[in-house]
Amino acid sequence: MTMDVKKAELHCHIEGAASPELVRTQAQKYGADVSGFIQGDRYVWSDFTEFLTAYDGAAALFRTEEDYALLARTYLEGIAAQNAIYAEIFVSPDHATAAGLSASAYIDGLADGIAAAKSATGIECRMIVVGVRHLGVESVEAAARFAASRPHPLITGFGMAGEERFGRVAEFARSFDIARDAGLGITIHAGELAGADSVRDALDHVRPSRIGHGVRAIEDENLVRRIAEEEVVLEVCPGSNMALKLFKTMAEHPFDQLRRAGVKVTLSSDDPPHFGSSIGHEYDLVAQTWGYDAATLTGFTRTSLEAAFVDEPTRAILLGQLS
Repeated sequence: MTMDVKKAELHCHIEGAASPELVRTQAQKYGADVSGFIQGDRYVWSDFTEFLTAYDGAAALFRTEEDYALLARTYLEGIAAQNAIYAEIFVSPDHATAAGLSASAYIDGLADGIAAAKSATGIECRMIVVGVRHLGVESVEAAARFAASRPHPLITGFGMAGEERFGRVAEFARSFDIARDAGLGITIHAGELAGADSVRDALDHVRPSRIGHGVRAIEDENLVRRIAEEEVVLEVCPGSNMALKLFKTMAEHPFDQLRRAGVKVTLSSDDPPHFGSSIGHEYDLVAQTWGYDAATLTGFTRTSLEAAFVDEPTRAILLGQLS
């Protein structure tokens, strides 16, 4: 059933979307050893710290514009085959720098891959520049200034990812002000590994239109009510949450509870191959767990498109594709 549903995802880290197969190919190209974090056809890690090590190890094997074009195209064509019509990818200038590539070359390479995928499948994509929280305030502000310079028309948003338990949200508020003043859409990771307080802090200090994850808000009834009233959209990634053991079973996942409380929820895959997921799998998960029909699932796509950081003419075209 879900294969026929048109899909969109707002929360995917592009380096985290690299399949083990693609990373192995890149490792052969650069003579690198990936046995420490890839075994067979899957990534291997046991906790969030090891996950970040695997993520960074894979990301380090994308070093040229052509590498990033291949990564973006492979990811986008893969989700287009699952009937996705729109995606937003988190892009990290810090990872580009670590790989020896300038931020502008990194963005240009990704844009080439996005254009190739659109030409091949029709899928639309935009980029959200993210600062990496555990690299510190100055690093996140530098990412915000880069995004605010509007180096490419496909960059339409700014966010913050990384270790959510590092620092206080208030310390990063200036970075979001810089991005907001430049007209960029605002999102922030909160309420994943840290609890409801991190979501509240994000709302108070960052004033985002969207929150990445946000599922731990369920621990505070008043906070859930506030999210619903302020119409903040949650970029929910159930497969990721399950892989990181935030919840024991999908039946315990708060996605449906949040939906019934009036919160605007969407579905995304986060770092799909690391978590054994894909955007199609995420739609399958919630359909199988709560029995959603095609109309309900399409509603999640509609919410994603309405919350997307995209120009209004494109949004209208995308919404027009929903039956």
